[in-house]
Amino acid sequence: MSWRPQYRSSKFRHVFGKAATKESCYDGVPITRSVQDNNFCTVNPRFLAVITECAGGGAFLVLSLHHTGKVDPHHPRVSGHRGNVLDIKWNPFNDYCIASCSEDTTVKVWEIPPHGVLKTLTVAWKELQGHSRRVGLIEWHPTAKNILFSTGYDYQVMIWNLDCPEQVIKNPVRTISHHTDVVLSMSFNTDGSLLATSCKDRKVRLMEARSGNILQETNSKAHKASKVLILGNVKMLLTTGTSRWNERQIALWDQDDLSVPLLEENLDGSSGVLFPFYDPDTHMLYIAGKGDGNMRYYEISSEKPYIHYLTEYRSNLPQKGMGVMPKRGLDVNSCEVFRFYKLVTIKSLIEPLSMIVPRRSESYQEDIYPMTAGNKPAVTAEEWLSGVNKGPVLMSLKPGSQLAESYSETKAAESSLDPGRPQSRPGMLAIIQDERGAKESREDSGITEDALSRTSVSNGEDLALCSPPRTESELRLKFHKQQEEIRRLRELVGQRDVRIKQLELEIKNMKNSQSQSSL
Repeated sequence: MSWRPQYRSSKFRHVFGKAATKESCYDGVPITRSVQDNNFCTVNPRFLAVITECAGGGAFLVLSLHHTGKVDPHHPRVSGHRGNVLDIKWNPFNDYCIASCSEDTTVKVWEIPPHGVLKTLTVAWKELQGHSRRVGLIEWHPTAKNILFSTGYDYQVMIWNLDCPEQVIKNPVRTISHHTDVVLSMSFNTDGSLLATSCKDRKVRLMEARSGNILQETNSKAHKASKVLILGNVKMLLTTGTSRWNERQIALWDQDDLSVPLLEENLDGSSGVLFPFYDPDTHMLYIAGKGDGNMRYYEISSEKPYIHYLTEYRSNLPQKGMGVMPKRGLDVNSCEVFRFYKLVTIKSLIEPLSMIVPRRSESYQEDIYPMTAGNKPAVTAEEWLSGVNKGPVLMSLKPGSQLAESYSETKAAESSLDPGRPQSRPGMLAIIQDERGAKESREDSGITEDALSRTSVSNGEDLALCSPPRTESELRLKFHKQQEEIRRLRELVGQRDVRIKQLELEIKNMKNSQSQSSL
């Protein structure tokens, strides 16, 4: 764009993409051949799930995040659908809960065992039956617990409450029927009170998420939107699609007025769908094209010219879809601000791609990690359905600021999933047999919860999910990770020693000044 300044001050100006080494990729994954314009992959800090190609029904693969390398072709799968799986999404408030939708017109919600899928799962925790045609898209509510949205080829958007005791739910709490064609994408604002949809009828609709009442609607003939994204903290919408001349295009809209776009920019003449990803903490927008190897990223501002181009990541491996790691799963010690999991169909490969802010210091950088949305719901399903809107519960990404999840808290979370069935899922401290006695002994010995949480996690890896290395390359990788962790701990101890000496010196100076003043 001609109005773009040549130089612009920004701490994210030099963000670069760093692809993982071959040992840190997931190889031999039979990625689905579906032509659906979805991401086909979803990630959380514990597991990676990807839709796979299989005969005789639909299935997806759930892998422990740290079990990289060659994937066993006979690895157990989640295969309870009678038709091809079209979309999967992890529950943002429960790392062991995942939803899937399929061509068999159903949506299913699954419980994943704590150590991963060790045998094929065929029985879902919940089954949602309400759509009359195949279901192509699902989204979890960003702040309300156990609220799920689904939409299918029957043009309906359905809202489900998973807190009911029934295993098979046939009636959604609400059905939104404003669309005249297939819904291509859905996006929520920060507190989940607004829902934006893009539809095959060329219209983008902004509506109240709870009631479905339409607030704004686009009617642009020059821009055909395929994906929509609410940029929550700047009150704008971004759509990706094609122009009148079939060029790939992004458009920016005012949330309060969708009659005319604030900005339109043509990117190229390729035909693949553009997937937009937005990070509200850094105000960065990532645009990845289906079938492309490159990825553009921008910085969003609330004033003109609104979109500031940063740079472009290039690769010769084309992506079919992208999974995104939640912010709480990033490596803050390496200044990682975003992480993609790139599906490379031609090589049956899933390649992690980290977006990194170059900094000389390896200590925690507070200016690039503000408080972010955590894994605790702000409201219950009943509260949200009754009209309560709340923003997300925020958490800090600073190492050591979050206490380990206790055994009792984990049990409470599991019982909320299915109170009628006993659970045996361990948390971060599941190795402790008697939580009360262990807590008393820790208090007597002066060991804090924070210190114990660091002992149960090695280099960011949950020991409960780690298995012994099976090959020499895995053993070497574990060794290097351990050496890196030792180096970081030594550096941390050195920093603490320096701080202690500084405090001792300050105390000595204060005592000297007080003695002189008394004289």
